[in-house]
Amino acid sequence: NAEYMGFKCEIMTTRPQVSVFGQDNVNNIVGQVKMPRVFQAPIRLDIVQFVHDNIARNRRQAHGVYEKAGMQHSAESWHTGRAVARIPRVNGSGTRRASQAAFGNMCRKGRMFAPLKIWRRWHRKVNLTQKRHALAAAIAATAIPGIVMARGHHIMDLPEIPLVLEKITAEKTKEFIALLKRFGA
Repeated sequence: NAEYMGFKCEIMTTRPQVSVFGQDNVNNIVGQVKMPRVFQAPIRLDIVQFVHDNIARNRRQAHGVYEKAGMQHSAESWHTGRAVARIPRVNGSGTRRASQAAFGNMCRKGRMFAPLKIWRRWHRKVNLTQKRHALAAAIAATAIPGIVMARGHHIMDLPEIPLVLEKITAEKTKEFIALLKRFGA
């Protein structure tokens, strides 16, 4: 039984070793290296989702509506006995707006329900340990072909996942992309 960051890992989710490929040839296996222990971390998609959602909220900017919007009429209720709803109605006459309902969120040109305030709690604090568990789970998930393919990535041509290369001598991005294409990535 493996243990990673306090979690007991009952099931082996990855291979114990991974092949190291030479840069020149896809079939040239230079050696084997031990799979890092982070790939044995339990895959907790619920923690990954929770941490991602809460960290994503930290990019939001506060916004709200004008505090007087929909409330700038001299309107008052007609009370009961006139066979109309008791919602406040615009005073005056000689215009279409007179006697129309005002203020309420169900009214035309009325204010919204619970107007947005800028002092809402827009940002979220995320526990450091949860962030570490989420990162470890996300890294561990990249070693399982089924999960990677379920995300829509085309990895059928790769010789192995995760792909480990001996050394990379590409200096330009064009060379690096050509190298990855040679391995089917």
